[in-house]
Amino acid sequence: MASFFSKLFGFSGSSEKQAEQAAGKTESYGDCLIRATPMREGPQFRLAGSIERAMPDAGVKVRTFIRADLFASEQDAIDAALRKGRQIIDEQRALLFNDDSPSRPV
Repeated sequence: MASFFSKLFGFSGSSEKQAEQAAGKTESYGDCLIRATPMREGPQFRLAGSIERAMPDAGVKVRTFIRADLFASEQDAIDAALRKGRQIIDEQRALLFNDDSPSRPV
């Protein structure tokens, strides 16, 4: 009976319910590469992705993003992640890769 309530309210101790990354899609935008990597959460997909840029002297810098938006289909989550990646680049272009960190969330 307790097992039923644990599963009903999401208190299961198993790690199999953890969010797992789904296959995504990449898109070139300006001098960056946007990777849509939606995360499966039960029957839905969470908007997630990364923005990569090859630096002339520092290799590749990566900026990851995860948002609260959930989608019923993986393709909808991919499309939204690509749009969000373009938006982040447009809004933060000068500051996005301005620091020394090779990888960080945005």
